[in-house]
Amino acid sequence: MPDTLDVQALLDDMASQLQHLLQQSGISEPLIIGIHTGGVWVAEGLHRRLGSEQALGTLSITFYRDDFTRIGLHPQVRPSELPFDIDERTLILVDDVLHTGRTIRAALNEIFDYGRPARVILATLVVRPGRELPICADVTGTTLELGDNEHVKLTGPEPLKLEIQST
Repeated sequence: MPDTLDVQALLDDMASQLQHLLQQSGISEPLIIGIHTGGVWVAEGLHRRLGSEQALGTLSITFYRDDFTRIGLHPQVRPSELPFDIDERTLILVDDVLHTGRTIRAALNEIFDYGRPARVILATLVVRPGRELPICADVTGTTLELGDNEHVKLTGPEPLKLEIQST
């Protein structure tokens, strides 16, 4: 990862991509939902940049994960907060890193427990190889080519930084 990778510049670019996509699709007033924790930080940045007047939603996928047997139940369970009706609305689902696709699958499962959106647009700060499910982002900040033993982590909330870690 280059030393010059600027998270704020990536967020600016993502906001521009989202504005273009929304304008092309004739969508006004989408609802923005961030996945805990890094996705919420990215969503907050996009929410500000898009000047959204809608409340920001947050999603906890703890009970929708499919890897409890590997990682166990996380001791700090945060509630989801969707302070709006999602039926027939366009949602911008935001996460920090798209890797296997399992986090996004879990998030979609939870979203559909709240209602039936008209459309879900996926925005992720980082896309990396290793997809296990057929999920792809509509808007991305950057794509990183990482090895199987490398992981990228967003730290924050202030300042937001991307870190590559080896296991």
